Amino acid sequence: MRITFLHAAATAALLIAAPALAQTTRPEMLHGAGTAADVKAGSYKVEPHHTQVTFSVSHFGISPFAGTFSGASGTLQLDPAKPAATKLDVTIPIASVQTTSDVLTGELKSADWFDAAKFPTATFRSTKVAQIGPDAVQVDGTLTLHGVTRPVSFQAKLFGAATNPMSKKASIGFLGRMVIHRSEFGVTKYVPVVSDETVLVINAAFELQ
Repeated sequence: MRITFLHAAATAALLIAAPALAQTTRPEMLHGAGTAADVKAGSYKVEPHHTQVTFSVSHFGISPFAGTFSGASGTLQLDPAKPAATKLDVTIPIASVQTTSDVLTGELKSADWFDAAKFPTATFRSTKVAQIGPDAVQVDGTLTLHGVTRPVSFQAKLFGAATNPMSKKASIGFLGRMVIHRSEFGVTKYVPVVSDETVLVINAAFELQ
């Protein structure tokens, strides 16, 4: 009876402590500067040095694996008072792809995967933008990848709005997430053991011109 009581007491203590432990061990989310009210209307350009597109796939069903594209260019026409009038046009060089494996990075640039020589860029152009929250929007558009153009959509949330202390320009940043099936763009290598479903996480920085 005493063992049963001690076991029950220990279980209850762990259940009570669990929320507190979760709070102390969970990493806090990053927070940017400013609010949506600080976003200025105008014509922005992609700030390429701090814009990243990370892709993740399931590797053999064992672990997620990610790589990154960089060096983006493009424009954003934005008026916070008229979010539906927003226009976004972004181009990403395929040869910028990087992973933690030099061999895989080279393979991804080859004709077996993205074929950077034949299809040197990926582009996204918005067709519709709708506000879904005080600092979030739904973006519909077309993605051209590996020579294939398809409609896609993603949600983006304002991360920060502030003056860049280096360039002295008004700047804004967004976090976005998009899910695509790479086979729909003709990138079929190792499907399905390397997942067809591909998650794109977009860290985008723009400077007012």
